[in-house]
Parts: sequence; structure tokens; C-alpha cells
Amino acid sequence: MDPWLWWAIAAAGLVVAEILTGGALIFAMLAFGSVLAGIASAATGSVAISLAAFAGGSLLGLLGIRPVARRHLKSPREVRSGVAALVGTSAVVIEPVDGRDGRIKLAGEIWSARAFDGDSLIEPGSTVWVLEIDGATALVSE
Repeated sequence: MDPWLWWAIAAAGLVVAEILTGGALIFAMLAFGSVLAGIASAATGSVAISLAAFAGGSLLGLLGIRPVARRHLKSPREVRSGVAALVGTSAVVIEPVDGRDGRIKLAGEIWSARAFDGDSLIEPGSTVWVLEIDGATALVSE
């Protein structure tokens, strides 16, 4: 059997190993080196050049391609929109906020607000954090 075919079999085996291990991309980069070694073997027939291509391709993959690929494969953080995006932001109290009523300036708009714990009295000018949105009312805490 030709040496390039052994490199192709090794690359296929490394791809299977990558699939089974869950995406660390280590075996995939070794498979990349194996593909380059197979091409070098088919082109030159030299074992030394094939081994150099494997080592160089694997190192290039592990140190150059893998970090970039991992950044792109990471799942993006959850993108919140609408009122859900307001939870966790700060607001300024405009009218006193207690457990029943109040007004805050949130994201440039005036919102009705209630104290999250139901007992606090938060004075105008205070900075509060939006902990929850209940309909059109922000539940806030200092």
C-alpha cells in the first residue's frame, strides 16, 4: 500500500477521534497534519518530507488555526432583547419608589417601578438596579 494512503487512513481515524471526543480540535489539527503529510508523500515519496509536513502542519494547526477556530465555535452569549435586555441595568429614581408605586428613568424613558422587596422606600435621585420587569413595571432595588 502506498504511504500516502496510510496518511489518509490516519487522517480519517483522527477525524473520527475528534468527533468522539467532543470538539477540543486537537485531533482535527493532527488530522490536518496527516492530510499535509499524505499530500507530501504522494508528491515526493520521501518519508522525511512526509514526517516534516505532518509535524509542521500539526503545529500550525495546534498553534495557529485551533485558537481561531475555537473562538468561532464557542456558542454566542445569549442575546437579550426587548424588556429582558433591561434586567440588570441601572436606573435613576424620579419619584419615590416603594412597594406599591414609583417612577424611574430607565434607558431614557420614564417607567413605573416598585421596590423589589416590597418594603423599601427609595428616594428620588437614587440609583437603582432593575431586577425584574413585571408587565410595564420595573421591580428595582438599591
